[in-house]
Amino acid sequence: MARIFSVSDSVVIDAAASVIYEQVSDPALMGRWSPENRGATVRGRSERAYVGMVFDGRNTRGPLSWTTRCTVTAADPDQRFAFRVRAIGMRRPVLPSRIATWEYRFEAAPGGGTLVTETWTDDRRAWPDFLARAFDRIATRGHTFAEFQRRNIRTTLDNLKRAMESGTA
Repeated sequence: MARIFSVSDSVVIDAAASVIYEQVSDPALMGRWSPENRGATVRGRSERAYVGMVFDGRNTRGPLSWTTRCTVTAADPDQRFAFRVRAIGMRRPVLPSRIATWEYRFEAAPGGGTLVTETWTDDRRAWPDFLARAFDRIATRGHTFAEFQRRNIRTTLDNLKRAMESGTA
């Protein structure tokens, strides 16, 4: 089976793109919606997101916890927010590696509201397929990362929609 390097999903949220972008582009808030992320600490300036901004994300999956170092690669207000995960470690992100890119796009939905699309891209292109498959099945308890992230994206988008539409974001 061919390795899948990117998955995405979308949801329409009854809120303005500017309001949703403001929340999603603050890495410290991602833990409110994500099934794995528990928030982040921005390194250096921490006002609005900007290209080059660096943050350390805290994550958990079952009994495992780890930290990632991420760099913002797109910060286009009300349109697009993206970041690249470029290091990982248990307590501190000490192992540099191309891991993944996450992207959020915001566009007007035909019937009103905002269409939010979340995309995960596997940046482990240099890994041989057999090694990636073995690692993925251990790290996700039997799944590929594409399958696993597809479910995480759906959960994140559903949680974001619920929070934005109920005013609890």
